[in-house]
Amino acid sequence: MNLIYFLLRSSWGMVAIAIATGFLSGGSSAGLIALISHAASSSGASRLTSIIWGFVGLAIVVLITSIISQVMLIHLSQNAVLQLRMRLSRQIISSELTHLERLGNPRLLATLTEDIQAVANAVYQMPFIFINLAIVLGCIAYITWLSWLVLVLVCGISIVAIASCQWLLNKGEKLLALAREDEDQLFKHFRTITEGVKELKLNHRRREDFLEGKLHPTANKFRHHNIQGLTLFATTSSWGQLVFFFALGFVMFVLPNLLTINAETLSGYILTFTYLVLPMDNIISKLPLLSQASIAWQKIESLGLSLASRSEISTVPLAIKSDWHSLKFKNVTHIYYTVEEDNSFIFGPIDLTLYPQELVFIIGGNGSGKSTLVKLITGLYIPENGEIWFDDNLISETNREWYRQHFSVVFSDFYLFEELLGLKNSYLDAQATKYLRQLQLDHKVKVENGQLSTTALSQGQRKRLALLTAYLEDRPIYLFDEWAADQDPVFKEIFYTQLLPELRSRGKTVLVISHDDRYFHLADRIIKLDYGKIEYDKT
Repeated sequence: MNLIYFLLRSSWGMVAIAIATGFLSGGSSAGLIALISHAASSSGASRLTSIIWGFVGLAIVVLITSIISQVMLIHLSQNAVLQLRMRLSRQIISSELTHLERLGNPRLLATLTEDIQAVANAVYQMPFIFINLAIVLGCIAYITWLSWLVLVLVCGISIVAIASCQWLLNKGEKLLALAREDEDQLFKHFRTITEGVKELKLNHRRREDFLEGKLHPTANKFRHHNIQGLTLFATTSSWGQLVFFFALGFVMFVLPNLLTINAETLSGYILTFTYLVLPMDNIISKLPLLSQASIAWQKIESLGLSLASRSEISTVPLAIKSDWHSLKFKNVTHIYYTVEEDNSFIFGPIDLTLYPQELVFIIGGNGSGKSTLVKLITGLYIPENGEIWFDDNLISETNREWYRQHFSVVFSDFYLFEELLGLKNSYLDAQATKYLRQLQLDHKVKVENGQLSTTALSQGQRKRLALLTAYLEDRPIYLFDEWAADQDPVFKEIFYTQLLPELRSRGKTVLVISHDDRYFHLADRIIKLDYGKIEYDKT
């Protein structure tokens, strides 16, 4: 029912037309069965001629309505899945960064890939399910027209069959739900493989512990729950077919002894029940797909509600403020929540003021809070307490989107886009080429229509490409998180002695997280962090 509501919410008009034409197709199919049954017991050329024309007319109606119903539902289902993908992607991007970090990448990726694909697969089958359901209902209507008493007997058998099948389906769905929970853990392990492959290769014992102690048990649980769940669905399908053939045998062998039925009516029953075998089998075979989609939909809805609860206000940013005077942090704190609240780490309180055209080095040991400070400064983390003032503007949820547009950042765990997105102007390629020469990458990378020719470079060279994007953004404040860590000594020297002073001379404020103490003398200020607090702020 959730999937039908999902389709109705996308376009109820198209759904109504598709369902109407689908039922018309099913009714016409039942009409064909009636004509065939009638033709088998009719004689006379004139009656056969009218039956033939009726048969041709109904066949054309079945063809046209079936095509219309399927085409409309296919278009509708694919549009709905597209809307679902875009909605979920926007919700993820709009949610608070701290909330996304708590949810974890494995859960987000599992929902974006497996869950949405499961819904897409089920929605794609919807047209065919509706057509087969319409045929079944049309055939039941024909049986009713032949004899309502037979319908009562068939309905009694159907109730027993549906009740027993539903019991099997419920057990199977619970097992598939457990398999879906196992899948979240599997995605976590797959991430370990892709991101930790070097470490796994270097330590045989670690690799075997991971494969046999982590991955294999989780994958085995996933397999076990899937096998049990799908086995129950297969049993349901076979049991449904058995009950159906039992109903056919009842009509053929028992019913004539209970009721007075002429040969024409009996042949109509037999022909109708025989014709029903295929559509009933098609419907039953799609039940596992629908159950998996139902479980996936619950996951999608759960994630959507979770993201919506921590969604940020998305507004069209105002013009970037190039002429600013101060950026102040007053008593700002950020809390890392853990499972045990007593173990939560509190960053701050921080009191800090930044000014235009400063070159500031942020230093401190691992775990001192440097990356947290970066995310607070750039507005990616929302402080639990304290205030951020950008000149006379108090930063809040209403203007945080605008505030973030003042920063160009290269994070330590940066992501490199293959296109210069959001940087469209007529001189973009020329500007990018100039910076590529300055970054000593012009012999390896070319730019054409904002597209980088390659990103398959060393980590240090990839960081230079990320710096290229930052240059082209031309924001008032630049922030580099351990940027020079992967550079060779020659380019590290160029970065500290040429590139950073050049940015400052262009009026930019530059914040650099660094451990390279041999270059500290180049800074206007040095801010040292220790365990989430500012130890000193030297000019």
